[in-house]
Amino acid sequence: MSERQDKMSTLLTHAVAAYVVREANPDPLITITRATISPDLRNATVYYTTLPEGREKDAQIFLHRSAKDMRHSIMKHNRLKIMPHLDFMLDVGERHRQHIDELVRESGVESTLPDTELKG
Repeated sequence: MSERQDKMSTLLTHAVAAYVVREANPDPLITITRATISPDLRNATVYYTTLPEGREKDAQIFLHRSAKDMRHSIMKHNRLKIMPHLDFMLDVGERHRQHIDELVRESGVESTLPDTELKG
């Protein structure tokens, strides 16, 4: 990923998360985990998780319905030459990581990985 894509991904992750905090109902709690962006910066996929589990459909509906307003809000608060089209996808990798963490905690076995590796 180029430096430009990396910067845009970080900006979008933070901007979408800020929008969700301002506009979304806290039930379900929507967490924006990351964003990926195409090389031409015209398309982005924003990944999210929800609490409680099982409310992903509600979050998906909110995100899709709010996409247009979200794009306008992001453009208003950030100086961007190109505002990408936003797609939203459930972050199943994050779900799996959380499940593995839960299993490790339940087993009582300590991880052999340093904390920094577990979080990254």
